[in-house]
Amino acid sequence: MQFNDIDFVIIGAAKSATTWLQTQLQSDPAVYMPDPELHYFSREYSRGPEWYLSQFSDEGLGKTVGEKSNSYLYEPEAAVRLHRDLPQVKLVAQLRNPVERAYSSYCMLFRRGEVGADINSYLDPSVSESMQLLGSGNFASHLQPYIDLFGRERLLLLSFDGVSADPETQMSRVRAHLGLPARALAPQGHGKVKDKTAPLVPAPLRKRLAWMKPIVRPLRGSPPFEAARGLIARKTQYPQLTDELRKRLNEYYRPSIEALERISGQSLSHWYQSADRAG
Repeated sequence: MQFNDIDFVIIGAAKSATTWLQTQLQSDPAVYMPDPELHYFSREYSRGPEWYLSQFSDEGLGKTVGEKSNSYLYEPEAAVRLHRDLPQVKLVAQLRNPVERAYSSYCMLFRRGEVGADINSYLDPSVSESMQLLGSGNFASHLQPYIDLFGRERLLLLSFDGVSADPETQMSRVRAHLGLPARALAPQGHGKVKDKTAPLVPAPLRKRLAWMKPIVRPLRGSPPFEAARGLIARKTQYPQLTDELRKRLNEYYRPSIEALERISGQSLSHWYQSADRAG
């Protein structure tokens, strides 16, 4: 596999159902994507091209080849590196209402035990400067380097809303952008890829039991293992995104949303109105 064998890259955004896009594309025998996010052009560039290309199996030869790494949207140097090594690729970005994306990211970290229950200290723009939680939702500024280097026509911009509202049309747009013929959705196309409501072992207990992971890994999915896990797993009670905090986030993201409307040529008024609907 060589650099010029790679046809497309999904560059983000995180918490925007890009795993759903990958799952749908991987269901097509004419498409090849490695399973993990490689993060080569963002975090692993020092490993060199040999490492990157070794992540692509020869199974991809003769197919439409791509990869997905959400970190590419946020790393300042990723666009330059991508254009240097893969100037021929087509780009796909699936974006989400940045307020909802920020809250989803917070819930993910809360579920992992990496943030506390004081949601305002993490999501209130007046007190938090978190790139992962807040800054990554300023999509227009993150996309501009890609547009400058690759041109607007190489970049397909999608909305997370399309996954739930009309997944068939969403994938039709992706396939047309990649030069793939029309194809029905895979059976999992209408379901969630990840479910934050699924019961989990509480984070403190997970940490204490971490040493057991290698021992019990072969048992995962077996009836005895799932029965034992069911005794201690609990649904996570997430701190709520209040109307007031949502309003502050909407004000914070408004300039970026307006810039994104200019880039995309599409109205995002439903993102502006989310605070009113929540009230």
